[in-house]
Amino acid sequence: MRLVVDLNKCQGYAQCAFLAPDIFAMHGEESLIYNPLAREEQREQLARAVAACPVQAITADGLDGPGGVEGRAADSGRETSDAR
Repeated sequence: MRLVVDLNKCQGYAQCAFLAPDIFAMHGEESLIYNPLAREEQREQLARAVAACPVQAITADGLDGPGGVEGRAADSGRETSDAR
C-alpha cells in the first residue's frame, strides 16, 4: 500500500504516530516522518491512523473497497449526493 501525507495540512497532532508507530514517527515536536510504502500486515494500523487524523492529511491507496476507510467515506458521500 502506498500512502501520502500532505505535510502542508499536517499540524503535528501525532495521532498517526500513536496509532501506527511502525509507519509514522515524529521528529522533534512538529516534523512527521513516515514510510510511504506500508506492508499489507499494517493495513489495520494504517486505516486507524488515516481515520484519526484530525486534519485529514493522510491518504492511502489500497484501503478502499469492502470495509476500507476510503470506501466508507465514498459511500457516505454518495448518500449525501443522492439525497439532493
